[in-house]
Amino acid sequence: MSNNYREWPEKIPFALWGYRTSIRTATGATLYYLVYGMAAVQPVELEIPSLRILLESQVPEEDWVQERYDSLVMLDERRLNALYHVQLYQKRIERAFNKKVKPRGISEEDLVLKLVRAFLPIDPRGKFKSNWAGPYLVKNILSGGAVQLTELEGKDFTNPTNLDQLKKYYP
Repeated sequence: MSNNYREWPEKIPFALWGYRTSIRTATGATLYYLVYGMAAVQPVELEIPSLRILLESQVPEEDWVQERYDSLVMLDERRLNALYHVQLYQKRIERAFNKKVKPRGISEEDLVLKLVRAFLPIDPRGKFKSNWAGPYLVKNILSGGAVQLTELEGKDFTNPTNLDQLKKYYP
């Protein structure tokens, strides 16, 4: 939209207008529609009146006010529809993501190794240091992929660990 980096502040209103009036995949509606309950009038429609603008200009004011009131009353229902659309969209994304997830096969009382992510500033082993710590015992598997671990001596970890940071240990 601009050839010079100094022109971008002048282009921000156009970019925001485009963002607010384009249909979002997640909601199935425009942001403008969800806020104001009606479709935005594009600047081009003011120069060259569209059929919608022509029809609205011929409607008496009392009828237009009543129609606008009815559309505002229905706005909550439209927002609920957008919410349902978002939930369906999230489920679709979740299904697509979960196709790539491989089950770990870790159950309670299994021995596991935990991924070491903390980088010590000075480690004499350098890149040859171990990436895995353990073995640890799986005490409890929580919902959402969290796991409660215990050291072999019986000392419990204070925080749960994410299941994707573990791999099964075979002694």
